[in-house]
Amino acid sequence: MLSRRLLLRKTILLSSLIHTGVIKTLMAASSAKKSSFKIGACDWSLGKNSNIDAFEMAKAVGVDGIMVDMGSAENGLHIRQTNLQEAYKKAATDSGIAISSLALGLFNRIPFHESEHTVTWMLDAIAAAKNLDVKVVLIAFFNASDLRNDESRKAVAIKHLSKVMPAAEAAGITLGIESYLNAAGHLDIMHKVNSKNLKVYYDFRNTADAGYDTVKEFIKLGPDNICELHIKENGQLLDAGTINWTEVAKAIYDSGYKGDHWMQIEGALPKGADIVESYRHNLAYLRKLFYK
Repeated sequence: MLSRRLLLRKTILLSSLIHTGVIKTLMAASSAKKSSFKIGACDWSLGKNSNIDAFEMAKAVGVDGIMVDMGSAENGLHIRQTNLQEAYKKAATDSGIAISSLALGLFNRIPFHESEHTVTWMLDAIAAAKNLDVKVVLIAFFNASDLRNDESRKAVAIKHLSKVMPAAEAAGITLGIESYLNAAGHLDIMHKVNSKNLKVYYDFRNTADAGYDTVKEFIKLGPDNICELHIKENGQLLDAGTINWTEVAKAIYDSGYKGDHWMQIEGALPKGADIVESYRHNLAYLRKLFYK
């Protein structure tokens, strides 16, 4: 039992902490940690595109998970194979590195608007995501599938996406459009497809490279229209590029954005630099920004 004198001292100390705001500060820090994001890495950025060895690389870096590319036309989008999916699930369990999301990156080389396989590939990616217990599939619209200044391509994209969204909704999978379009362009596609499971996969660097204010476009889109985040700099470590990541972090928290609670490091690798060391640096930088 506490003596009367000791109890009085503890009461005075508690009162002092409350008065000086120390407890409020500690509570705020605790709350921030609870709301932090999981930080992953794209398997292609680790030099292991659609390769199960990405788990080993990710573990060496210390990230929480990997974003897995579905594969290429040359290997038949091999992540569609159920035996390979089971191997990936085992590797995730053994390594402690999660499979955070999937990506259909092959549309950067194969036109989304022309390939006869587009709808099938998206449906198979949805099925793979369901089996791998991930919630987001990125669809890349760059290079061969760039949507900028091409209304006919946008119309075909809307048509194909509309065909697969019922399957995505039934499976509980979100499809994320990643492109050089601005907020208005993305919102137009989402409005016409009209599915709660179609969102934007937001890349701050791509938005800046397309000539837009990356934070303003993020705010225009709104937190409910973004499913996941790419965090990158081209040929630079994250804290050595031109994006103001402190401003980005503030916008993310001020907007209340949560998405699927994942953000992925993509790129942010100086020419000739060691991947593991560079990604450890980038990861430490992001963890300071996002209170992990």
